[in-house]
Amino acid sequence: MAPAQSDLCHPIGRTSRKHQHENGWSSLRLLPAFRALLCSLVIISLVLYKFCDSAICHFPRSWLAGPCNGLATRSLPPSVNSTTCPQWTALHPTKHRGLSEDLDVAYNSEDFKQRAIQALRNAVRVPTESYDDNGPVGEDSRWDTFAELHRVLEASFPRVYESLNVTKVNTYGLVFHWQGSTTAKPYLLAAHQDVVPVESQTVKDWKYDPYSGYYDGTWIWGRGTCDDKSDLIRQLLAIDSLLKRDFSPARTLILAYGFDEESKGIEGAGHLARYLEETYGRDSFALLLDEGSVYTDMGGVVFATPSTSEKGYLDVKITLSTPGGHSSVPPSHTSIGLLSRFIAAVEDNPHEASLSRTGTPFATTQCLAAYNPVYPDDLRILARKAVTDDAALKVLQERLLASHPQYKAILGTTQAVDLVEGGVKVNALPERASAVVNHRIAEHSSVGELQQHMVDLLTPLAAKYDLAFVAFGSNVTYGGAGQIVLSDFLGMALEPSPVTPTEYGPWALLQGSIKAAFESSPARNSSKVVVIPSLSIDTRFYWNLTQHIFRFSPSFDTDNFNGAHTVNEAFRADSLNEGVRFYTKFILNVDESDLL
Repeated sequence: MAPAQSDLCHPIGRTSRKHQHENGWSSLRLLPAFRALLCSLVIISLVLYKFCDSAICHFPRSWLAGPCNGLATRSLPPSVNSTTCPQWTALHPTKHRGLSEDLDVAYNSEDFKQRAIQALRNAVRVPTESYDDNGPVGEDSRWDTFAELHRVLEASFPRVYESLNVTKVNTYGLVFHWQGSTTAKPYLLAAHQDVVPVESQTVKDWKYDPYSGYYDGTWIWGRGTCDDKSDLIRQLLAIDSLLKRDFSPARTLILAYGFDEESKGIEGAGHLARYLEETYGRDSFALLLDEGSVYTDMGGVVFATPSTSEKGYLDVKITLSTPGGHSSVPPSHTSIGLLSRFIAAVEDNPHEASLSRTGTPFATTQCLAAYNPVYPDDLRILARKAVTDDAALKVLQERLLASHPQYKAILGTTQAVDLVEGGVKVNALPERASAVVNHRIAEHSSVGELQQHMVDLLTPLAAKYDLAFVAFGSNVTYGGAGQIVLSDFLGMALEPSPVTPTEYGPWALLQGSIKAAFESSPARNSSKVVVIPSLSIDTRFYWNLTQHIFRFSPSFDTDNFNGAHTVNEAFRADSLNEGVRFYTKFILNVDESDLL
């Protein structure tokens, strides 16, 4: 029997925005978002949350998007609140209401649209490519193209450069400081200036030159239009529009734009993060909003999926060393043969998938089961039963794993043998052979747990073939026939990120701003949007700056003509205006909010 609505949503009376927020959602956790079974997997991201316990979850009606709903056999409309995927209502600026409404009108004008289009076209025409083998700034001349982009940005936004304090970090990193009138914690908007290189042999496959910035009346064509110059330009357009109307912030706003996000991130975001921490301090920002997930339509319901967590990362290099010699007198197993056995052992023992009630995949299922209209009804019912029924939970895991191979990746740590090398001559025994296994670490795991898994798995093989075994700097076994070494390839190990809280302030403010911008858009005709958290990548350098990191780009997946990082990258021009509307409302809401 479903609990009564009054038990799930006990009104707490009229309170301040801050107290209303603190009394709601006291038991939410995060979870990953992925496309439902009958939809193509447009979203393969992980969404988290903590489901609502009826004994402690008391939602103030003034903040929730409609009445709460208990166990449902069909999807809920976005206007009805779910106990397993709570929705805050649209949050419109109040103190700056008039300014927000005036700017809404301005953003719909043809003049503004043409200015936005031209600003993005100008930025795209500068080929700010970053390469995996780029050397340090000052030593590698390929970085010099970013100086031209800086000139373009200053010419496009002179008011921003004149009004904000602009600092260049490691020559090409940009930090804009917009001083507020109060001592409240500042907040941070981020984007990146660089783009993925265009392969020379693919230029002929582009409809328009990849650095032309050509506008055909619908699409703006060129590398970087989707990733990520559109976010950068939309942020600057919002700031410029606010400055033009004499807006002066109460809360300090920082913009940070790196220049090697598409490669290692060390020269750009790495230096920016150190500068920001040295200048403002550890945990000194109220929140960070970076590029990330987008809007997507699932069966007629629009979902926004701002990311709140990131998987970990580890490339494990397996190196086999054995004595050389002439191949006419070979041993039973060469180093390449031995390596193949270790590779087979790794692939034959994948990480187990896990669907636990405290984990991301379980929470995702609950969230999509609540709102996705094309989610199978039998799975929807099974998901709801799995909240308390262990048998249903086991069946649900089996059903999800059987439904699509992507669920194995969603439910645990992935592994892929991507690189292999060995041997130098056909008649010479290979003295050395190696392979690199790429891992994306589930948020419930760790680098250490993964390393121990590899040690436990491969130790028996090392002993069987009398190989000395050195794993991540430690001697595991001794042997006389050769050596196997496990190491962190390129030293890029990364723990899963801290999980951004979704129980209070910053999350509610972001969700409310997304809803306000979307639902008030002339292009959306007052339609509703469901906002759910997801998992992404790319902010690892900024983790020390705040506990509240969100990754969201205010565009539809269909606003990208052919995706990013490929030929015919193009961005829908109308999405520029919509993105500026979102950034404006977000800035105004953050500035006047007492939720931070």
